[in-house]
Amino acid sequence: MLYVGKKEAKKYSGDGYSGMDYPMTDPDINFAVIKIEGRSPKSGFQVNTSCKEMLYILNGKGKMYLKSNTEELHFEQGDVILLDKNECYAFDGIFEAAVPCTPAWTSEQHKYVE
Repeated sequence: MLYVGKKEAKKYSGDGYSGMDYPMTDPDINFAVIKIEGRSPKSGFQVNTSCKEMLYILNGKGKMYLKSNTEELHFEQGDVILLDKNECYAFDGIFEAAVPCTPAWTSEQHKYVE
């Protein structure tokens, strides 16, 4: 068992996004809470090259864009989104999500693409 208290979470922020990473020692999974306010990334898309990412929308609503598809996916509080590794995506909206990733997310495998 591993317990990680909120006080141990590492806060981060950027242009239109913020979050809290909960430090885990397990390489198979990690957890974060993210908050998006606007388009993220501001242009282009982002991709995780090594992990699947699941989002449970805690509050708010938004749209998701996939580079491989011209359709917009609309989501709201209570919805779940599963992103596969190597799937290029972008968000737009104002929402907060609980995000586990498997294997554990690292900044080295997260990329921005046009």
